[in-house]
Amino acid sequence: MDRADFIHLVRVSEQASADDSDAYRRSVAGFAALGYLWVIGCFVLAIGLVVWSLYAMGHGRFRGFHVVMLIAAGGLLWTSLRALWFRLEAPQGAILTVADAPALFQALERIRKKIKGPAIDHVLLDGSFNASISQIPRWGLLGGATNYLTIGLPLLLAIDRPRFLAVLAHEYGHLRGGHGQFAARIYRTRLSWMKLEHGMRGDTGVVAVATQAFLRWYFPRFMARTFALARQDEYEADRIAGKLVGRDVAGAALTEISIKGHWLTAEFWPLHWSAALGSVQPVGPFGAMRTLLAQPVADDFARQSLRQALIQLSDEVDTHPVLRDRLEALKASKQLPAWSSRPALELLGIGANQWLERLDREWCRDNASDWKLHHAYLRRVQVGIDTLSASIRRNNADEMTQLGDLHRRLDARADVRAFYERALQLTPGHAGALRGMVNCLSDAEHPARLDYLGQLFELSMAHRWWACCTAVRALERSVAAGHPDESTLRMWRERLKEADVAEGRAWTELTESPFFQSIARHDLNDFEKGELQSDLTRCKAVVRAWLVRKVLREFPYRRCYVLFVELPDMDDGDRYQLCRQLEQTLDLPGQVLVLWAGHSPTLADIQRNAFDAVYVRPLK
Repeated sequence: MDRADFIHLVRVSEQASADDSDAYRRSVAGFAALGYLWVIGCFVLAIGLVVWSLYAMGHGRFRGFHVVMLIAAGGLLWTSLRALWFRLEAPQGAILTVADAPALFQALERIRKKIKGPAIDHVLLDGSFNASISQIPRWGLLGGATNYLTIGLPLLLAIDRPRFLAVLAHEYGHLRGGHGQFAARIYRTRLSWMKLEHGMRGDTGVVAVATQAFLRWYFPRFMARTFALARQDEYEADRIAGKLVGRDVAGAALTEISIKGHWLTAEFWPLHWSAALGSVQPVGPFGAMRTLLAQPVADDFARQSLRQALIQLSDEVDTHPVLRDRLEALKASKQLPAWSSRPALELLGIGANQWLERLDREWCRDNASDWKLHHAYLRRVQVGIDTLSASIRRNNADEMTQLGDLHRRLDARADVRAFYERALQLTPGHAGALRGMVNCLSDAEHPARLDYLGQLFELSMAHRWWACCTAVRALERSVAAGHPDESTLRMWRERLKEADVAEGRAWTELTESPFFQSIARHDLNDFEKGELQSDLTRCKAVVRAWLVRKVLREFPYRRCYVLFVELPDMDDGDRYQLCRQLEQTLDLPGQVLVLWAGHSPTLADIQRNAFDAVYVRPLK
């Protein structure tokens, strides 16, 4: 099923749910039953074939095809048993007991009684900014479940007790009785089919191929048909939370979590990892997080974060609705909430400090390797800064721009404006310096930002798309704040449309032209090459990599690359996902297409045409 058909089926299911919820649920139950019937039918057929073959062989009617039939029946039996008793991995985390956190377990019991849900079998504590309930099937597709509640320590540090209880009520709402039991069972079945489909990709043989064919047909249709039910379940869980703690508390919890989650990603974690410059040994984050998350978020950051969250639209990728839709369903305020003043960490009782210290130790253990790599990266950045600073009076525009960029890599909040201004004095219209200046300016300097973006658009074809995107975002914020910039916004949107078309042509040329056509050796300098090698070191699946520069007719002056990676011991589906992820995360000075060594191109093709390997994983 392609994406367009999947989205269409999701829309049809949503409409069916809206028109007649009960009829929609019956259709979902029927389609779920089809999957069970297929698995059970395969099991019964396999047993029948085994009994028939053994009976015939035991009564002297042995033929060669009986052996073939017995082997095929054994394969079918094994496949059906795997499907019926497929196990999901339990979530990871430190186990909390009643003795560890009596107040937490008392709160859970009160919520359970009000919702009339099942008991929580295991409560876990981890380092995520989240809380979730997982139901792990005891007997695969046949049912039964063990309930796990996983609580993220940062969440306990960020919000107060009433708002945290709203989160728990939402999660427990997924286990409610009545229709909730059906939704929870469908949710578990979605996970089971997802894991089963993934686990059987690499199987070979006639029976396995037939099974995979059924899964390729059934799995995406089941996910699409049940999408509306899963999303309804999120709204119902929110409604239950609002009923138990009040819709204002539930809404404030959603908003504060959204803003502080963004703050953790954008502000806290970059600041924490920057400490690797001065220490080769990792530093635990949760002690500092305890202090910083308890403080109000800066007003400008909070308002911008909330504004961005409220303009997002729900899509077909995630069954969770976006913040705006959830607040509207709750009939809760969309304004900034009063910040939590007393974190819910008190629910962990007198042992809270010990849990902080334990998770800090575990975080340091788990991130020791990445921390050392980041330490080495920051040291290289510092060496680059020191080298360019020593020759600052002789630096050209490129070097001044690079000096500003390196300072920003070391500290995103560093004041580097003077470096870019000097670069523009040396070479007016320098594209890198113009882009650097745009990133230095605040929203209060909106006219100057638009002026620099206009220069960048006119003077650098390679940066036009970025200039258009940045200008449109800035103008949309300005218009939303009540400033009359509609005509300028329309002009930049038209420019963005034209730039999108050109970018589309360039991406088509990059992805559809022969792999080794119009290529040259990569042009990375030592610093850029070191950054790429560090990124690939973090990606444990990559054994070797080759990088070439691709010269495009659409943008012959732009730096574009093709990266070939060797990914043994992975199936093609996982290789595809990893390559797409690398395209988004690799630190390269231009657009990159990532391909793996397989049937096309083969490893021999890459070794023959892609010059020398840019990265080889060291032997352990």
